[in-house]
Amino acid sequence: MKPTVGFIGLGLMGKPMALNVLKAGYPLVVWNRTAARAEGLVREGAKLGASPAATAAQADVLITIVSDPPAVEKILWGADGALPALRRGSVLIDSSTISPELARKTAVACEKNGVGYLDAPVTGGTWGAEKGELVFMVGGKSETLEKVRPVLEAMGKKIFHLGPNGAGQTVKLAMNLILALQVEALAEALALVTHAGVAGEKLVEVMQASMARAAVLDVKAPLILKNEFPPSFPLRLMHKDIRLALELARQEGITLPAAAASYATYSAVKEASKDDPDYAAVARFWQKT
Repeated sequence: MKPTVGFIGLGLMGKPMALNVLKAGYPLVVWNRTAARAEGLVREGAKLGASPAATAAQADVLITIVSDPPAVEKILWGADGALPALRRGSVLIDSSTISPELARKTAVACEKNGVGYLDAPVTGGTWGAEKGELVFMVGGKSETLEKVRPVLEAMGKKIFHLGPNGAGQTVKLAMNLILALQVEALAEALALVTHAGVAGEKLVEVMQASMARAAVLDVKAPLILKNEFPPSFPLRLMHKDIRLALELARQEGITLPAAAASYATYSAVKEASKDDPDYAAVARFWQKT
């Protein structure tokens, strides 16, 4: 009999991830702060948890994916928090993007309660979540990973075990920093050529045939060229992840000058945006200069 999976956080990534767990035949209990987001999953056969604690109490494996570190702390330790309700022998998988420090804090709390813990953030975008083709970056004990590997395989195509707790979050922050810088560089280069009278499409065409090509161009270049930014990965979350990367760098005693400059640009666009755009909307910075 397959273990019961609890799932907390049914946003752009969480909802399709939870659906793939359900499709793989796992009994599923879900909770989301906005309950309406759970309705489709309940129609498909999931149970609705009354709270994070009630969801955790029913789960052999609990997966959380929420927006930021404060949200994770509230879900785990707040009123009706999930962590105290987890049974001994169960496993908590946090796929939120948070600081390595918070991941290690969570690992210690779980171990005291006899609960396994993995920090397992993901990359692959909403399309990867929908197709079950996410990439998991995992920190934690190898035996804990092997225990829940089939659950992760219901949602992802690649699972990288990167080291002890915190390692998954460290690599995720580095990955998102690369993506943030790549998209900002693309936006900056497009601003340069268009202000000089050359169509942006021409630059992208040359980039795609050269060493400047990057897979992110396939997804983000069309958005920038059309000036349309439906949120596959919201700019507010990328802004948060750059901040977390900079905080980690300060803790490690290193400077990240490109990241610092990029954070200033993303901050300006975030503050000026009246909508909730994709992070490709960093291109708005140059559209206004």
